[in-house]
Amino acid sequence: MQALVQQLSDTIRAAAEAKRPLRIRGGGSKAFYGNATSGDDVDVTAYRGIVSYEPTELVITARAGTPLVEIEAAMSGHGQMLGFEPPHFGGGATLGGCIAAGLSGPRRAYSGSARDFVLGVRLLDGRGTDLAFGGQVMKNVAGYDVSRLVTGSLGTLGVILEVSLKTLPLPPAELTLCREHSRVDAIAAMNAWAGQPLPITGTCHVEKRLYVRLAGAASAVKVAAQKIGGEEVVNATEFWRNVRDHRDVFFGGARPIWRISLQPTAAEFNLTGPQLVEWNGALRWLKSDDDAIAVREAARKADGHATLFRRGQSEIGAFQPLPEAMMQLHKRVKQAMDPAGILNPGRIYREF
Repeated sequence: MQALVQQLSDTIRAAAEAKRPLRIRGGGSKAFYGNATSGDDVDVTAYRGIVSYEPTELVITARAGTPLVEIEAAMSGHGQMLGFEPPHFGGGATLGGCIAAGLSGPRRAYSGSARDFVLGVRLLDGRGTDLAFGGQVMKNVAGYDVSRLVTGSLGTLGVILEVSLKTLPLPPAELTLCREHSRVDAIAAMNAWAGQPLPITGTCHVEKRLYVRLAGAASAVKVAAQKIGGEEVVNATEFWRNVRDHRDVFFGGARPIWRISLQPTAAEFNLTGPQLVEWNGALRWLKSDDDAIAVREAARKADGHATLFRRGQSEIGAFQPLPEAMMQLHKRVKQAMDPAGILNPGRIYREF
C-alpha cells in the first residue's frame, strides 16, 4: 500500500510543478455535489481496507478507498455504527468521499455531525507531502484541528488517505412513528420534543406526514412512543435509508434541489415548491425553480444559508457566497495546504 501512496504523491508533485489541476475521485457517488471541476483524475479507490478496529475503544481507522458498506458491516458485527449516519448516494460510496463531503444523515441533529466523529486523518497535501493530524483518541486533538478542517473540504485541501473515527453502540431498541401534520405544526412539535428527555434519533416531515424515530433502551422507547403517539412504521429501516440516500420520491424529478440550513424554529419562508424537513426543522430540502438569489436571500433572512445540492444551473455556484473577510480566510487556508492550487480547484468556490 505504501507504493500506492508514493505513486499518488509523485502524481501530485508533478502536477504542482506543472500547475496542472487534479480532480480527486473515489467511488463517484457524490460527484454531483459542489461545483464542477476539471483536471486529470486521481482515483483513490485502490487504497482501501480497514487499518485497525478496536470495538472496546469505540475507534475504527480505515483507508480512504474503503467502501462504506464494508466499514458498516464490520462494525455491525460488533454491535456498533457510525453515529452520524453518513449518506451513501450510491453503492460505490467510500470513506474518503464521506469525509471529504462532510455530509451527515438523519441522526446528525441528535448524535453529532461527521466532523464531530473524526479523530484523525492522514493525507497528501498539494505538495505531495504525507501528513497526519489528530490521532485515535480525543486527547490527541490539540492546536489547529486540521482533521476536522479537512472534513467537508471536498478534496480542495488534500487527498485523504486514512481516517480515524469514533463509533457508537447500536441501540438495543428502535421504533418509528408517523403522524399527520402540516409543516408548520410539525416543526412546532419537533421543537417541543427537542426540549424534552426523549430518545429521538430522527425526524422527517414530508407530504403532510411527520416521521419520528426513537432509539435506545426498550423501556425508554416504549414510554416515549406512548407520549408521542402515532402509527408504527413497519418498513422504517428502508424509509430512513431512502431519506438518507435521497431515494425517497421527493428527491425525484428534474427540478433543482436546495439544501437549506437554518435555525430549527425559523418561520416559513416565501418560496415555491415542496419541502422535506429534517433535524427538528434545522434542515429543509426545497425542490424549486425559484431564482437562486431569491432562495439564498430567504435563507439569509432566516439566519441560514442555502446550497444548490442537485440539478442546478452550471453558472450558479453551489454554495452560498461568503462575506469577503471569510473568503480571505478560506483562501489563506487553501494557499497553505495547496500552494499551486491544483487540488479540485473551484469545487467549493470558483475563486480558488
